[in-house]
Amino acid sequence: MNRACDWITIEVPEIKTLPNTVFPRTQNLSARQMFPMHSHRWNQFVYATSGTLVVTVADTWYVITPEQAIWVPTGVQHTTGTLSGAEFRNLYVADTEGLSMPGVCTVFSVTSLLRALIIELESVNHRAEDAAYTNKLNELICEQLKRLPVQDFHLPWPQTRMLQKICEALYANPADSRGVDDWGSELGASPRTLARRFEREVGISLREWRHRVRLFLALEWLGANRSITDIALSLGYASTSAFTYMFRQEMGCAPSEWRTR
Repeated sequence: MNRACDWITIEVPEIKTLPNTVFPRTQNLSARQMFPMHSHRWNQFVYATSGTLVVTVADTWYVITPEQAIWVPTGVQHTTGTLSGAEFRNLYVADTEGLSMPGVCTVFSVTSLLRALIIELESVNHRAEDAAYTNKLNELICEQLKRLPVQDFHLPWPQTRMLQKICEALYANPADSRGVDDWGSELGASPRTLARRFEREVGISLREWRHRVRLFLALEWLGANRSITDIALSLGYASTSAFTYMFRQEMGCAPSEWRTR
């Protein structure tokens, strides 16, 4: 993440050793707070129970919703931040025999069971429950981690400030319909140059990225129980039916069905 931007850098908590095989590290992050680039002597399961996280690993940016998490293996340099605030509820996981997790950063879909186990482990940590119960929770979480579905779907993020301005504007106002020509005029770049730079850095076109950010925000807002009509209009769709059609094409079900699941 570009530190020259208006991100607020916050300290990475110092933990010398893990008290258990799985240790919950929780913190409520305010809008535009970020940790500096760092690594750990253990694996990290980067997750938020609410809000959207921006995670940087090497030269790759990811934006993940509460339905997703990123597995960051031991020693991998990364940063984590949030554009609009998040309930950061990640796990530190020791390298143990039989862990069977990827050796590279991987995006996973988070099951409702794992989410509940993470919340319970955090609660147990505060209540100082007996060690036997904590160990059972740790074992269940490790088993769940191995069963999570890998998810290729993520929201890529550019590295240069000029392109970040576009993405941040569209993230804040997904109904913004400005195209490459409009953004080129505003940022002082030719539409052709801007389009090439965007595809080179992000891997998809600006039009595709706009479509993807709308889907990401739809998932986040559905999880926050916003009305489907409100979501459709906030995303820039002319009608609820148009939004529902897009959502069904991408997710295989209507927004109301997805929320029920």
